[in-house]
Amino acid sequence: MGRRIAIVEDEPAIRENYAAVLRRQGYEVNTYPNRQEAMQAFHARLPELVLLDIGLEDEVEGGFDLCRELRALSDYLPIIFLTARDSDFDTVSGLRLGADDYLTKDISLPHLLARIAALFRRIDALRTPPSEDSVMGRGPLLIDSHRLTATWRGVAVNLTLTEFWIVHALARFPGHVKHREQLMQEANVMVDDSTITSHIKRIRKKFASIEPKFAAIETVYGMGYRWKNEE
Repeated sequence: MGRRIAIVEDEPAIRENYAAVLRRQGYEVNTYPNRQEAMQAFHARLPELVLLDIGLEDEVEGGFDLCRELRALSDYLPIIFLTARDSDFDTVSGLRLGADDYLTKDISLPHLLARIAALFRRIDALRTPPSEDSVMGRGPLLIDSHRLTATWRGVAVNLTLTEFWIVHALARFPGHVKHREQLMQEANVMVDDSTITSHIKRIRKKFASIEPKFAAIETVYGMGYRWKNEE
């Protein structure tokens, strides 16, 4: 069987339609109609990627709660929101909870499959042995692009896949301004400006939990962001 994908969606027709498409691509797919059944299964065995809706049966924001619970189980599990809710507030909320991507249900199937494949390519890097070429140091930051790990002053920073590649893109060329389109390209996400802003805020918060005065990621207003080396 192929990679294991879980779909958490309360509409049976939608759930089975996506499952059928993914199975035809060779994925092993398990489906769940609500948060409780999904978490029961996930505690027994985590999937390799999760697609989830926000509203789940009688829980208007059950998907948000599920995302939070999944992040407590794994920092690196790829999580994609696939929902009809397209407000900026919902998008920002999903990403703040640690989702790697936020897609609406009007997305084309080829695009959805491409997003899933991109996340799997990134998670495969975790299985690649580290090498000198993969390790990059920028002041207190040490980042390994094969293991997808980052530390700040020797303390692990628990970044999601998307957050990791945004940090990598910024730190690779300190002082160079990366506009949002460049960050999207290097992080393999296709989102709007407010979504990138949400990722940056979440990244800063994680570094600040280690060092409250963290200021290595600078906002260059009207242009984008850049990494400033700290001593």
